[in-house]
Amino acid sequence: MDAQDRAAHHEEGPRQRPERQRRGEGDDGAPSSRGIGRRRFLGYVLAAPTLTVAAELGEQVLAPTPAAAAETAVVPAVVPSLPGPADIYDLNDMLTHAALPTANLITIRLDPDGTAHFALPRAEVGQGITTSTAMLIAEEMDLPLDRIKVTLADARPELLFNQLTGGSNSTISTYTPVRVAAAVARGRLLRAAALELGAAVGTLTAKAGVITSAAGVRLTYGELAVKAAALTDTQVSVALKEPEQFRVIGTAQRRLDALEAVTGRKKFAMDVQVPDALPTMVCRPPTINGTVRSVANLAEVRAMPGITDVVTVPTGVAVRGRTFGQCIDAVRALRVTWGPGTAEGASDATVLAELRKAELPLVVPPLDLITKAVDTRFTFHFASNSALETNCAVADVRPGSAEIWASLKSPIVAQEKIALQLGLPVGAVKVHVTEGGGSFGRKLFHDAAGEAAAISRAMGKPVRLMWHRTDDFRQGRTHPMATSRVRATYALGQVLSYEQRHTSVATDFGHGLGEIITSEVARLPVADLTFSETMYQLTQSTPYHFGLTTQLLNEVDHGFNTGSMRGIYSPNVRCAQELVVDALAGKMGEDPLAFRRRHLKDERARAVLDKVAEAGNWGRKMAPGTAQGIALHPEYHAFVAVLAEIDCRPETTGREIPDAYTGPRVTKIVCAVDVGLAVNPRGLEAQMMGGIIDGIATTLTSSLHLKDGHFLEGSWDNYFYSRQWNTPPELQIIVMPPTTGKPGGAGELAVGASMAAVACAYGRVTGTMPTTFPVNHGEPLAFTPLPTTPPIPASPTDGRSRTR
Repeated sequence: MDAQDRAAHHEEGPRQRPERQRRGEGDDGAPSSRGIGRRRFLGYVLAAPTLTVAAELGEQVLAPTPAAAAETAVVPAVVPSLPGPADIYDLNDMLTHAALPTANLITIRLDPDGTAHFALPRAEVGQGITTSTAMLIAEEMDLPLDRIKVTLADARPELLFNQLTGGSNSTISTYTPVRVAAAVARGRLLRAAALELGAAVGTLTAKAGVITSAAGVRLTYGELAVKAAALTDTQVSVALKEPEQFRVIGTAQRRLDALEAVTGRKKFAMDVQVPDALPTMVCRPPTINGTVRSVANLAEVRAMPGITDVVTVPTGVAVRGRTFGQCIDAVRALRVTWGPGTAEGASDATVLAELRKAELPLVVPPLDLITKAVDTRFTFHFASNSALETNCAVADVRPGSAEIWASLKSPIVAQEKIALQLGLPVGAVKVHVTEGGGSFGRKLFHDAAGEAAAISRAMGKPVRLMWHRTDDFRQGRTHPMATSRVRATYALGQVLSYEQRHTSVATDFGHGLGEIITSEVARLPVADLTFSETMYQLTQSTPYHFGLTTQLLNEVDHGFNTGSMRGIYSPNVRCAQELVVDALAGKMGEDPLAFRRRHLKDERARAVLDKVAEAGNWGRKMAPGTAQGIALHPEYHAFVAVLAEIDCRPETTGREIPDAYTGPRVTKIVCAVDVGLAVNPRGLEAQMMGGIIDGIATTLTSSLHLKDGHFLEGSWDNYFYSRQWNTPPELQIIVMPPTTGKPGGAGELAVGASMAAVACAYGRVTGTMPTTFPVNHGEPLAFTPLPTTPPIPASPTDGRSRTR
């Protein structure tokens, strides 16, 4: 016990502390509605010049809360299904477990100006976690939001698996550690104030960064920052605020970076400026992962205006110049002889044929005269995993060291692999995590950072690498093509079995999730499966009692650059299942909503379904050529339901817009979401909106066309993500009241439900279940494909023709 602790102990001796505990207060003076039964957590005050705190967590943080443990099982009036692996222990549980051992290495620092600083070991790519994290700190510290600065942590190998952003896990895994550290800080400040004011801790109040005594004397947190610091690491015990005490958590807050974002001052990865790091681009092969055999005009290109360097690297030929425009000219001028790629000659048809050959068999046959079946196969085409901000990174590689700047969701893996690539110790490679303009799983991979490092080493100069949009679409990451074979048997109004066999081009999990699976294998409720099969089992579940239920994955590897695009398997799997649910309801003569309600396993699922049905006026009379669809998706301890209305009338589908695909329009979406506890409901609404637009695109318009070993799409102009004319003019997001007292996953949640709801609406209006996605994939291309040589188009010189 240091001098300050002894003074606080003297001010509040043994006689006072039991009385305070009887009043239901914690060691930090905060009131508790549960008295001595309140859960307590351990934290640390770390030795530092100013107040610096951390959390100490163990397995107890994952124990069920009383509310969750008290859930009552509903005995269905249907043929019940056993829980699947993801119902017992899902991907989110695994990521949270993996992060726990190093939770105490995440610290909050209070500066003498009263500002709290927190370096978040997650990536901010537009999902708003810097704001929600600041809200957690503000709640437990009783500090205004504008006095909290959340930045992104550099790669920290000591964090092990506690610096990976994915699986909608950021808020779940940091929710308790951040709050514990903030509560430790608040308690320490109260003790410092008690010493300074000669008052008992229990007589002091903390609010808005100011501590006030019973006599009205005030001390700011800034005035106490140094005095609250410790000379040695000190373990303390704290109790967190109860939900009924929340004043920040659960309130709608605008993003702290909103003003910078809308005024253009916000800095993303592509805005990073490092001295002498000049624009750099790469001339890439005409087919996926082709290789350089020779370059015919290196000297000529090196002599072009502004060009400083031209070198060959494993991914192509890199050029460095004064401007990106000069780099584009140089890339287009290069005459390269290319070797074959990893998917040479492949097309949609050849990949689909291989997938069908690899499908695992269904084992429950319909029995003549006894049972009937819905038996169908769905095809999901390649989708681009490109983010709005194109792939980019800055690298400065020098003899014996390297420094990298990039938007990275797995920076520790990036640091380790780049160090190996450069032949340097891990400690010699600094990796700075920048904010990114979108990700959708794309920035789990560090290919731009690794490529920039290779180019910088080859040139001996710092580089500011940027991929062209065409590079992203043709050589970047894709969501793999897949099929889903589904058979559901039924008899006498009961679903007896549900089998789903998902077959996919292999998904690359070399970004860090594979290592987490290996470390957590003893906990996993699955057999000895591959990484992808394990990931499938930990993410896929059905919310319905459908009797004997099996969902299995098989993969084929075609040498494509794939990724864990938003939701990994869930959007495709859920879309197929919800379409079969509609078909089963039709075969049994039931309303699709009533059929779902009858078979649901969970009351939370039923609540969101009922909410969208009510708010969206399910079953209302619709005009010919329009229809409603409804769907549900459970994921990562959260539930979402979506009601969609679609317009397929000729006057809508026949709209003409230059160089565009119009097609059906979703005219209305109602979404109800239950994430247990929404830290920032406004941020959650934004997450749902983004997921809904993704789902609409994946159902109706967005895919990649593979031909002769390359994708035909070469830009966002060609890739028909939901445009304004395809987005719903009516969009309502309903955030359900808290149900569990802790956050569930939200980042990917709405994609699967919205994709399924739109597909179900499309099936109802056309009278035929859609089985190929997006539904326009087989139609004539609405664009003229860019050439593959040169690999990127010329810089535009006049954009006026695009403004009409």
